[in-house]
Amino acid sequence: MHSQFNKVLRLGASVICAFLLSGPAFAGTCGPDHVDLRGDWGKARFTVEIADDPGERAQGLMNRESLPMSHGMLFLFDKPQPVSFWMKNTLIPLDMLFLTADGTVARVHENAIPLDLSPIPGGSDILAVLEVNGGIAERFGITEGTELRHPLLDQSIASWPCAAAE
Repeated sequence: MHSQFNKVLRLGASVICAFLLSGPAFAGTCGPDHVDLRGDWGKARFTVEIADDPGERAQGLMNRESLPMSHGMLFLFDKPQPVSFWMKNTLIPLDMLFLTADGTVARVHENAIPLDLSPIPGGSDILAVLEVNGGIAERFGITEGTELRHPLLDQSIASWPCAAAE
């Protein structure tokens, strides 16, 4: 019975991955309500909420009981800086992708533990952090070097600018 449950779970994860990586789900241009990721593993698109002021960044995804699988939150800072996150009042496990100013993933922290107050350091030169459901990075193969594009990144230095061809 347990083996059958694991097969169903893996099949569900595969269907979600196929949806996120498929053409229709990925079609379109840059927009403020989503981010695109690409790497050796393929491409994915996530619908995002933006946290770009101190109050929004402090609130983050706290007190939410769920997050749709293809959604996340993009934290943007005014300039690259050292950042550290925690899971205070955060009820769901999250993967955190710490990004440099050009949109390159510098560090991946997988499956942050809900309600844990331990600091999660992101690095010293971080401009943005993308939080998605825990386990997404491993399922997709998202690692350091993965590129993110979003129109609020400085397009003149972006490793994957919005104007670039798909």
